[in-house]
Amino acid sequence: MLIRSMIFKEWVKVRWFLLLYTLLAVLAVAYIFIRVRHDITFHEANNYWYFILFQGHSWFRLLRYIPLAGGLVLAVAQYFPETVNKRIKLTFHLPVEENRSLLMMMQFGTLCLLACFLLLFLLLCGLSRVWFPTEIIFSAVVSVTPWFLAGFAAYYLAALIILEPVWLRRILYLLVAAAFVPLYLTGSVPGGYGPAILALFLLTCLLSVALLFSGYRFRKGEM
Repeated sequence: MLIRSMIFKEWVKVRWFLLLYTLLAVLAVAYIFIRVRHDITFHEANNYWYFILFQGHSWFRLLRYIPLAGGLVLAVAQYFPETVNKRIKLTFHLPVEENRSLLMMMQFGTLCLLACFLLLFLLLCGLSRVWFPTEIIFSAVVSVTPWFLAGFAAYYLAALIILEPVWLRRILYLLVAAAFVPLYLTGSVPGGYGPAILALFLLTCLLSVALLFSGYRFRKGEM
């Protein structure tokens, strides 16, 4: 019952931010395919496909920063309220182990992002089948996967920074985030980032527990 109440509290904090972001992100994907339809109508499908396959045109480039924005929005909505008057300490006084509480919060946010990103991913793939052959769809999937991983990485790093009580460490974490996140967003030809996906996935998994470091200092009362 207590865990259920904690999950409901997290949902209350993020629900409107998450729903609004999802709506805007879906509209952005729809806009991508409005542009695709326009370009195919004026250039013909074969010419447009040639432009993509042999000249590296990224027809999906509008999607690059959308997952990143989602991770940042969710982290702020979920964790900033916990820093107001140090409300996170109330969570630490519940009869639930502190690290378990933090991991529950992180897992909840991760699942929210996963549901949203999965919707966008399926929408992108489904609409792509209307306009493109399999080769173009596959290269697009390979290209956008690091961008979705960037959304998760941004969420984990933003949570770490927001909940960190020591300002010097917060600045250092911000510098680390500024160095790591661009690794997910480096431009390349469609499908060219395939060899790096596994490494980025493993890096993202490591970042998923980073919040425990800030939580530890918050429990100690460091400032």
